[in-house]
Amino acid sequence: MLKNRDEIAQQYKWNLNDIYPNWEDWEKDLATLKELMSEIPKYHGKISENSNTFVEFINLDEKISRLLDKVYLYPYLQRDLDSTNENASVKLQEVEGIYANYSIASSWITPEILTIPKETMITWIDENPVLEANRFPLMEIYRLQEHVLSADKEKLLSYFGQYLGIPSDIYSELSTSDIKWNEIELADGSKTFVTNGVYSKIISTDRDQEDRKKAFEALYNSFNVNKNTYASIYKSILQRDFSTAQSRNYKSSLEKALNPNDIPVEVYTSLIESTRENTAPLKRYISLRKKALDLKEYHYYDNSINIVDYNREFSYEEAKDTVLESVKPLGTDYYQDLNTALSEGWLDVYETPNKRSGAYSLNIYDVHPYMLLNYNGTMDSVFTLAHELGHTMHSMLSTRNQPYSISSYTIFVAEVASTFNERLLLDNMLKNTTDPKERIALIEQAIGGIVGTYYIQTLFADYEYQAHQIVENGGAITSDVLSNIMSTLFTEYFGNELTMDELQKIIWARIPHFYNSPYYVYQYATSFASSANLYDRITNPKYSLEEREAAKKDYLTLLKSGGNDHPMNQLKKAGVDLSKKDAFYAVATEFNRLLDLLEEELKKEKGDI
Repeated sequence: MLKNRDEIAQQYKWNLNDIYPNWEDWEKDLATLKELMSEIPKYHGKISENSNTFVEFINLDEKISRLLDKVYLYPYLQRDLDSTNENASVKLQEVEGIYANYSIASSWITPEILTIPKETMITWIDENPVLEANRFPLMEIYRLQEHVLSADKEKLLSYFGQYLGIPSDIYSELSTSDIKWNEIELADGSKTFVTNGVYSKIISTDRDQEDRKKAFEALYNSFNVNKNTYASIYKSILQRDFSTAQSRNYKSSLEKALNPNDIPVEVYTSLIESTRENTAPLKRYISLRKKALDLKEYHYYDNSINIVDYNREFSYEEAKDTVLESVKPLGTDYYQDLNTALSEGWLDVYETPNKRSGAYSLNIYDVHPYMLLNYNGTMDSVFTLAHELGHTMHSMLSTRNQPYSISSYTIFVAEVASTFNERLLLDNMLKNTTDPKERIALIEQAIGGIVGTYYIQTLFADYEYQAHQIVENGGAITSDVLSNIMSTLFTEYFGNELTMDELQKIIWARIPHFYNSPYYVYQYATSFASSANLYDRITNPKYSLEEREAAKKDYLTLLKSGGNDHPMNQLKKAGVDLSKKDAFYAVATEFNRLLDLLEEELKKEKGDI
């Protein structure tokens, strides 16, 4: 039953007072932000004169950035709690407008930095301890020099900056504020409106396939009714991405997305190629599930229900304790920090009307991370809690060990800690359960992580790549074109055992990452492969105790490193080389191992052995 926010105890809701106690204090900082921003143009033409002036400028720039984080995220988080919050929306747009104007006024900065010879800059950094924290980002400016335009061209492009996010804003309003949820009647006679959260619970707990079908059709029809509008929004995003790529001398949108983090395009294409070459375990799993569930037809909405009748509800308090217990192998400090991360006011736990769907962890360097959940008591939601706490731990350790300028880790390594935490949780729950059905459900949870985090996200990455290529080759984008791409991919990845529903083809309309963060989802898969390799090195008894302890130290060093190096280098230091296909093949090997284990447990459950 969906509750209103005032019906939920404060301990399960964000405490945004940690950012600002009220809007009046927010307004004061907004005024300060404007003042600081007005100082920036005074340095135009002067930052290249001497190191002292440059240090003054860098310090001012960081003050602006840190203040902007708080001023922007205060209304942003409030809007995520209630997309109909008019005041928060107005304030957010005000900040966005201010920042857009600031971007125009500061568009000269990077071109002017590049007038300083690289050798001179290195000398300035060596002689000024204040600049040491900025060594890596400053050297990155020189590495990316060919994609920086002249000051006048940068200023021209900056005028369009505020409009680049409009398609994402429109998608958010259409898919959250203005969406109309459909009501269904379940087999037990109860009626419910099918929101994202309700849909997730029904398909993962309701053993009646007809109920799952009703929920699927209700949810997807909420998107299907506007499929042409969603396609139009996505077309504008594809066109925007290619236009901005071309304007900065990139060959493609993909190259532009990867190059800032020095990720070779081959890593992206190798991920897709190696996954396509290893779809056999996925097809084997679908075939196994179809048989075990005794289904005449296997549909996408059958993908989340447990093979065994397992509907255990986990209270949120139970989930917290279970996740906390599971991280003990990473040491006392990690355990205590995660306990802090579970503090009251850091998490917004339950689904409420007009609250943003899904889950995330968002860090504010000068405050603390905030985690958004839509907790519904399922096993999956327990694993989601562990997942988001992994992000939060990554943020906490990076914030503690890195200066602001290099504290933010890249998206490329962002999913390592989250998926690592999920593996810890799985092992702990498998070790402690005495219920054979729960054991099967847990193995399925692990397999579900491989399917959802690796295979599905690579499929989505494949979709993004194909959609972008259509636009970049001058092709047309319509809802049918996008649906055909998705339909073909699901058949290629999942095989013919999966019955394709017409509504499933428009799954592209309900994946927020496609609209908010193009070329993001592939990093779930690369991070999953990375954490699989790291987890093996830390826990596998085939390694000596000394080797496992060294691997654990390397892993925690990775989490503490923030953004102090290119992510591929950070992972290599921790023992993972994603330039080699072996790193991806390891996922399929683990998948097959778990399938063998699942088949063995199912035989025991049926009394066959």
